[in-house]
Amino acid sequence: MPVNVTETAARRIDQIIAEHGFEPSTMKLRVGVKGGGCSGFNYTLDLTEVQKDSDEAWSFTYNRIAESASATADANGGGTAIAVDASVATDGPFTVTVVCDPKSYLYLNGTTIDYKDEIMGSGFVFNNPNSTSTCGCGSSFSA
Repeated sequence: MPVNVTETAARRIDQIIAEHGFEPSTMKLRVGVKGGGCSGFNYTLDLTEVQKDSDEAWSFTYNRIAESASATADANGGGTAIAVDASVATDGPFTVTVVCDPKSYLYLNGTTIDYKDEIMGSGFVFNNPNSTSTCGCGSSFSA
């Protein structure tokens, strides 16, 4: 089973790639696990151009949501302008390629990576069917 990326997470990854000025066609999301954390293993995420021959890999293609510059005015004539950087693509398809080393894949098989942006914080969230317990912050697990 693949390591899946939700559309919300893929959009955030696409934004991060654009914000850092990386070449989208060469960037991959490396997911993995390492020992540590309060539950035994920590999740790792990294953007990389490197894909090893031994890596598992999956590609997910989504459409960008077209954004447009807009302005709103209040009754006093004031307003808020929202600017969109013209150098960042805001529509059309984009692909997120996920790569995972074989040892991490043993623990991440079937995992779904999502992105949450809520009042109490934002970040990537792992829904891992292989974990037997997780810590309170959700960044470590045991299997």
